[in-house]
Amino acid sequence: MKLTAEKVNEIFMDCLFKDGEDTSEHVKAEGVITKVGFHPTRLKTHKDEIRQLLSELPTNFRSTSGGGWSFLNACVDANGNHWGEYRSIDELLCLGIATKQAKILFPKEMWSAFPGSMPYFSVL
Repeated sequence: MKLTAEKVNEIFMDCLFKDGEDTSEHVKAEGVITKVGFHPTRLKTHKDEIRQLLSELPTNFRSTSGGGWSFLNACVDANGNHWGEYRSIDELLCLGIATKQAKILFPKEMWSAFPGSMPYFSVL
């Protein structure tokens, strides 16, 4: 699966609640731009796809190799191809956080110390 803004948005939108659905069992995720509650069943069905998309980020994002990298660097994939803008990166990050496959490394209060006031995150 190729990491694209369209694919990330397709999965993100599918994992949101539809009108009339009970939201009491939501899975919360807070990215850089977005706070969201996902539908747990649909989120679970996309978990492997989310893992594949996250694995296409540069190795510096991996907790096992680079340890994490700036949100600003997530707009390119591991091959150096530009794949998305900040909104798309945030959607992918929220999906990763909700499926426990990514995490923001520092609390929001510390973000101003980083380039562009953007946090570092890691793919687990």
